[in-house]
Amino acid sequence: MGSEVPPPVTIHITGFKKFHGVAENPTETIVANLGDYMKKKGMPNGMILGSCTILETAGQGALVPLYQTLKTAVAKVDTNSSNSGRVIWVHFGVNSGATRFAIEKQAFNEATFRCPDEMGWKPQKVSIIPADGGLSQKRETSLPVDDITKALAKMGYVVVTSDDAGRFVCNYVYYHSLRFAEQNGIKSLFVHVPLFLTIDEDTQMQFAASLLEVLASIC
Repeated sequence: MGSEVPPPVTIHITGFKKFHGVAENPTETIVANLGDYMKKKGMPNGMILGSCTILETAGQGALVPLYQTLKTAVAKVDTNSSNSGRVIWVHFGVNSGATRFAIEKQAFNEATFRCPDEMGWKPQKVSIIPADGGLSQKRETSLPVDDITKALAKMGYVVVTSDDAGRFVCNYVYYHSLRFAEQNGIKSLFVHVPLFLTIDEDTQMQFAASLLEVLASIC
């Protein structure tokens, strides 16, 4: 008998709306258009594109829709035990000063916002999850970040591995997602992209599609 084919990887996507200093967030465009883009391009073998959700760029304000979508994904896994461990969350966020893509390895248990988020919250040296410990506590993704970065670089993208997702909303959401992923046996990844003025929209859409392809092949 031949080896069994593993169940497909289901990948859920989130992006963010505008925020202070970024009137048009590229991740909102990427996530809003990714479904249609992938239909035209063709879905990678062994992959299902799950939900595509756009979050408010607000720490606490993003948590309700974030956890609703996270829990929905887990509930679908529970109804099909063969898919256990085959769910990945990919969160896209923008770094307005960046000139390249960055695959984020970890998130820190610290919220220190450089400016108020879209709901007016501006925490300073606050633990995201107090029960986890101090501000230096971190959570790392279980995905092979270095391998993902190398695969994307071979495709021609200007991409690096990053150890620091900042302390703003991106890091805040990533920390919650990594914690939820660990508790529920799924995987989470955060990716920072530049503005469209730096890397054009078409290239960024291609990058997002290539990232899904790499994740489907590696995982």
